[in-house]
Parts: sequence; structure tokens; C-alpha cells
Amino acid sequence: MQVLRVTAEGPTTSFRYPHFMYGIQPSYEMPPPATIYGHICNALGEWVDPAGVFFGYHFTFSAMFDDVEHVLLLRRSTGKLKGTRLPKTTEAEMIPFKRTILFRPKLVLYINRPEWECSFRSPRYAVALGRSQDLFTYTDVRILDMQLSSKAYFEHTLLPYGMNLQTGAGYAALMPRYLDYQRRRAPVFERYLVLKRRVHSDELVKVDDLREPRRYLVDATTEEDRGTHLGIVFHSFIGDEGSVGTLASLA
Repeated sequence: MQVLRVTAEGPTTSFRYPHFMYGIQPSYEMPPPATIYGHICNALGEWVDPAGVFFGYHFTFSAMFDDVEHVLLLRRSTGKLKGTRLPKTTEAEMIPFKRTILFRPKLVLYINRPEWECSFRSPRYAVALGRSQDLFTYTDVRILDMQLSSKAYFEHTLLPYGMNLQTGAGYAALMPRYLDYQRRRAPVFERYLVLKRRVHSDELVKVDDLREPRRYLVDATTEEDRGTHLGIVFHSFIGDEGSVGTLASLA
């Protein structure tokens, strides 16, 4: 199976929890799928149809720290502007808050659209991941032949939430899966399993209603460990299929 593999690196990024508004802005440790969709559209220069688009990634960062930022809180006001006769309708209050920042992030993104290679080699807009000021650089863009393997290892990625029955590694996170721009950016949320440490496929527990796939899609150019390579878990943005996981049906 041929996929597009894009490596992006930058000095900082932050993926805020959408339900935090004031006081503190914690960050997800992995980019939400909705962020990946926006990143893809940024490179292509248009809102692409998410149907049939599948992606997987390997994401790391060197450190995590808190930074202090400010927001202006607007509210209605009355009276006159100081020194004038002009009416005062609004006034602002500066409010400090802490934002969690990820230092030296690196994203290796896999997309089942090799025909988009030229768009990522010459992106339409400035490359960013997370906030608009979190500028990134594409350090490698290539078409890659994914290999089928009877075993693999997984790390620094998102897994389907159902795989929490198979491994004790990782933790559950509710993330924005997709923002529907046809309905005023209405968010669609999905639960995922955030995995950081390395887990091998032979360590996954077999469950009757969640059978372990016999074949995995792996990136044979990655580090070899115990005779296998990095497995890529693919997810979708829309549709009932949700996370297609490690199934080789994409091949």
C-alpha cells in the first residue's frame, strides 16, 4: 500500500482542550484528528472532502512547560470615552492565564493520499500545527510503500479507544475528531487511547469481541525492534468506520 509520509518539525506547539476558556489552557499530548484535518487543508489550500481520507501518525516532543499569556475579556459598557463626547459601548479587561506548551515537537504523518505529495512539497499557506503562531517546517516528504507484517510495535500515537481492552498502556482522551464547516464549525468528538511508550503486538491481549488482527501495516524504514517495525494505526475524520485501527483492509 502506498501512502504519503510527511515529517514536520517546529520549536513549539499546543493543542488546547476546547472546554477550558479561562485561567488555564492545558494541552493534549497528541494532536487531535480535527487538528490534523486542518493541517492537511492548510497545505492543500482548500477544504477537502474528508470522506475516504485516512491518516496515522507518530508524534513526539522533547519537553512540556507552562507559559503565561493574556486575553482581553470584552464586556458592555456605558458612558463616554475619556476626553471625548463619544459613547463608550465596550471595555476590555486583561486576564492572564497559563498555557501548556510542547517543546520541539515532531510529527510524522501518514496519509492514504500519495497524490497530494506536490501540495506538501509546496504548501499553499504557512505551515503550522496547533496555534497559528506555531510554525513548522516540512523536513521530509515522500511516497512510502507500507508493508504487511504479522507483528509490529506501536508508540507515540493514537489508538482506537476499543484497544484499551487489549493493553494497559496509554490513557483515554476525548478529542475533537472533526469540525463541520457546513454547520458553523460544529465539533464532533471521539474517544481515543493516547499511547506514548512502546507496545508490541504480541503483548496485546486477545479479546473475543475485539480480535487481534493477524497482519499490520508497518513502516519498514523505522527502527527495527524484536524483528519488527513501527506499526501505523489509521483513523478517519467522518463516517461510522471511526478508527480503522491496525486492520490491513486499507492495503
